[in-house]
Amino acid sequence: MSGVVCRAASVALTGLEGTTVMVESAVSQQLPGIAIIGLPDTALAEAKLRVRTATAQVGLPLSDRFHTINLSPASLPKHGSGFDLAIALAALAASRHLPPEGLESVAHLGELALDGGLRRPAGLLSLASAARALGFRRVMVPEECGEEAALVPGIEVVAVRDLGSAVAWYRGELDRGRIVLPGAEPSGTGANRDGFHGTQGAAVPDMRDVIGQPEAVEAMVIAAAGRHHLSLLGPPGAGKTLLATRLPALLPPLTDDAALEASSIASLGGSTVTELVRHPPFESPHHTASAVSIIGGGQGSEVRPGAITRACHGVLFLDEAPEFPRMVLDALRQPLETGRIEIHRSRLRTVLPARVQLVLAANPCPCGNAGSPDTALRCRCTPRARTSYQQRISGPLSDRIDVRLTLHRVSRVLLEEPEEHRPSSEELQARVIAARASAAERWRGARWSVNADVPGTSLRSGPFQLPRGDTAVLDQALARGALTLRGYDRALRVAWTIADLAGRDRPRRAEVAQALVLRGGDFG
Repeated sequence: MSGVVCRAASVALTGLEGTTVMVESAVSQQLPGIAIIGLPDTALAEAKLRVRTATAQVGLPLSDRFHTINLSPASLPKHGSGFDLAIALAALAASRHLPPEGLESVAHLGELALDGGLRRPAGLLSLASAARALGFRRVMVPEECGEEAALVPGIEVVAVRDLGSAVAWYRGELDRGRIVLPGAEPSGTGANRDGFHGTQGAAVPDMRDVIGQPEAVEAMVIAAAGRHHLSLLGPPGAGKTLLATRLPALLPPLTDDAALEASSIASLGGSTVTELVRHPPFESPHHTASAVSIIGGGQGSEVRPGAITRACHGVLFLDEAPEFPRMVLDALRQPLETGRIEIHRSRLRTVLPARVQLVLAANPCPCGNAGSPDTALRCRCTPRARTSYQQRISGPLSDRIDVRLTLHRVSRVLLEEPEEHRPSSEELQARVIAARASAAERWRGARWSVNADVPGTSLRSGPFQLPRGDTAVLDQALARGALTLRGYDRALRVAWTIADLAGRDRPRRAEVAQALVLRGGDFG
């Protein structure tokens, strides 16, 4: 039996990026034992005990020799118990319990129980999606999560109850495994990561709850239609959080590709996904959150997604933004431009998606009452304290905000406004979807489909360059230094979004002027 090398395939994740791992098993004439090499972490190194016990429990004991298990590529750090199934099958093939043919063409994903049962590995949907991207056409997973793996289109899923069933499948006993059709999307409760827990289609906060802020609601629609970043400044009780938590309800449902990516991120974060995420995610971390919890990272070779990745294709809401550490806020600057996070460690590098819509909310000063007309709520902060508080959000980050709203408390007269006179989220979402459809049609064939992603050069030159007469107000602001070139481009993008909402073929002077006002408008 010496010299026989059997191989079974699996997948290693670094962030959402997958790498094919070939598990090699060789038997040598030494005292019985198992050694796992190839940079395993502690949980993976312990697989030798799980494998030897599980194989004996299902009546398939390993040969009474020494098994060397190599995880190739050996230079890639590997972590977790998701390699157990591949290790067990490679070792059993080397022990002549099953034919080795076919093990290399199937991605095996599963953790072994001591009785030979199979359990769901962490990030199963992410692993199955990575397997498809790596060229695998079939994956073998535990029976309990066959439907989850089948959410990935274009890949066949073999769901097996235990290790014995997996071996029987390779022996040709087809009744011991179950094929789950790809692309199946069961209904029911799942990782409904729009920020509001429950079943898909459950009621979410409605924009109709917002009273007496029609200009602010319209600005939220503009931000949603173009996926523009937004800041809300105002005293406590002005409605900042109320508006921000209703923004996801205005966004269109996720496309198939975006839904799969958002679901994979939820799976990587530890959620068991039973249906694709169709609602835009909503993340609202506390202001004591660390940079790693926002940006992502982890220890050793394991990379965990941060809030900006979990909010991908949705909304990242930072309430009480000036209370966040300056380092955390400034760490957002690069991903807001590129739509991705690059994480570098001494032994690994990975890229995580971070295509989010950022919403910042802040009080005007530490006490929150600056600008209040009520003498009983007079601000007691010094001018220096107010300036220092507002400067906690750096200029470069602020320059990346497209729409800036200043809110005021609602008067009692406005509280009497009938609810039916206020637009619902469903009505506003219909406008957003129509505007995004216009933008997608205009940018057909380009790498972008929403106005927030359009490069400034495409708006300042070529067929989409606006006449000088229409951009005069922006040109003047740029000339006197009131606007950066980045701000110029962002104002143009907002102007195109306003035109899309109005059903116009391009923005005119009025839309450009409105976009400039939105970069620092006062809505009371």
